Amino acid sequence: MRPVTNRIGPELRAELSRWTQLVAGSLGGTAARRFEVMMLDTWGTTMTPRPDGVFVITGDIPAMWLRDSSAQVLPFLRLAHVPEVADVLRGVVAKQWSCIAVDPYANAFNDGPTGRHFDAADLDLHPAVWERKYEIDSLAFAVDLAHRLWRATGDAAHLGDAVRAGCGAIVGLWRREQRHFELSDYRHVRDSEPGDTLGPDGRGTPVGYTGMTWSGFRPSDDACAFGYNVPAQLMAVRALRQVGEFADLWGLDRLGAEAAALAAEIAAGVTEHGVRDGHYLYEVDGLGGRLFMDDANMPSLLSLPLTSDVAGDDPLYLETRRRVLSPENPFYYRGTAARGIGSPHTPPHYVWHIGLAVQGLTGGTDEAHACLETILATDGGTGWTHEGFHVDDPARFTRPWFSWSNSMACELMMSLAEPGHDAHA
Repeated sequence: MRPVTNRIGPELRAELSRWTQLVAGSLGGTAARRFEVMMLDTWGTTMTPRPDGVFVITGDIPAMWLRDSSAQVLPFLRLAHVPEVADVLRGVVAKQWSCIAVDPYANAFNDGPTGRHFDAADLDLHPAVWERKYEIDSLAFAVDLAHRLWRATGDAAHLGDAVRAGCGAIVGLWRREQRHFELSDYRHVRDSEPGDTLGPDGRGTPVGYTGMTWSGFRPSDDACAFGYNVPAQLMAVRALRQVGEFADLWGLDRLGAEAAALAAEIAAGVTEHGVRDGHYLYEVDGLGGRLFMDDANMPSLLSLPLTSDVAGDDPLYLETRRRVLSPENPFYYRGTAARGIGSPHTPPHYVWHIGLAVQGLTGGTDEAHACLETILATDGGTGWTHEGFHVDDPARFTRPWFSWSNSMACELMMSLAEPGHDAHA
């Protein structure tokens, strides 16, 4: 285990011990040991207090992704009754909205205005921005974490001026990106990596107006094939409804009305363009271009009950899920060690531990246990989860330290071990 750098107070230590015992009793000693180590690692080595909040690295890359940092702290929301946990989570929220204020189009940020960048030749880089790939889910995850923390603690202290201003900026940005080619000045050109660029002019492939809001990149940080990523649209709808709840709290009727109207337009666009033959599509362009696949990164089609208001027993979701977990999805792989969803972001025949955790969290109890067994058995001898691993040889993997993946495994274990757990299949 990496050296712990952040303090772990006695109340948090006791609560982690209690959960470790619950995991041991329900899932066995191996699961319990992995759970304890991964929770302590996330808490102790990825989060650094700063004057403007808590900076969270994703693991082996020294930058803070809005999406990753939200998912990394997901298991700790179950521990938000512990004061030091609530304080740290408020710090994560504060840092995220500080980052959004710097550049709402950016997906990943530096620990301050260091001037470090994934590619210094990218356009319009602020010194605090690591990478400026515009992804709808980056903003939606920040809204969702702020909302989850409010609901978990009953305390709205973290929903201050920065969140109010940021929510207004998000609604305006998503409204503007409904007409990307007419109204947006966002561009992304990366000559060094053709798969990471949005065409020669940086605007992406053509799209038609649908009511949905354009995105340049997927949750994988890969460029969208078509400009309307359906899982991200559905997450945006939920985020806008959450903004509406914030607006009620703040007494900002106009913001609430604008968020509700935009949510309705995006949802209608998904219904009209993002559904075919009784299932959701992954991406569309409003011009007839359609793509069915799924990617292990959240939000995904598989993760919709976790990342959107789509219910786990919705027939449209269930048919989508069936197809996603089948050869109809070109990134669903089977091998001698595992079967599950991968990503075009990683090599062929690499399954993601995040995808397995999502499958477990959206399935029934038996399926969840099977997914956890696979996660525990495919660590490649390291004791950690990874980004992707080869379905025939788990010792071949990407990302030796990927904290988001570790946290999703912990979330699955906590879901299975919590008192009163029952299948919802």
